Amino acid sequence: MQLNILGEPLEACCFEPITGWMRDGFCGTYEGDAGMHHVCIKVDNEFLCYSKAQGNDLSTATEYFPGLKPGDKWCLCTLRWLQAFNANMAPKIYLKSTSIDVLHHIPLVILQQMACDV
Repeated sequence: MQLNILGEPLEACCFEPITGWMRDGFCGTYEGDAGMHHVCIKVDNEFLCYSKAQGNDLSTATEYFPGLKPGDKWCLCTLRWLQAFNANMAPKIYLKSTSIDVLHHIPLVILQQMACDV
């Protein structure tokens, strides 16, 4: 069983749009996920603009990607979230749906400050 950053069973992030490395709705840890899609975020417009400016366009739909809009939940790469945090552009996160493995890169106190599900 995978755990969230609170040490509890990992909860689903989102099924619509379907997210996660395995497209199973969870921001879990899976073999082959070099991007570490472990942070369940609440998408906001500021983050979408920032991400696009960094070369990671998450708002434009493609054949295999619906494009994100404010209010969506999404499994974001751990280091992408940290990059946005360091630029004061990080979106809020759902602690219960964020993998415990994020704690290898980001202190819990920072994650708690950015939580939207407390």
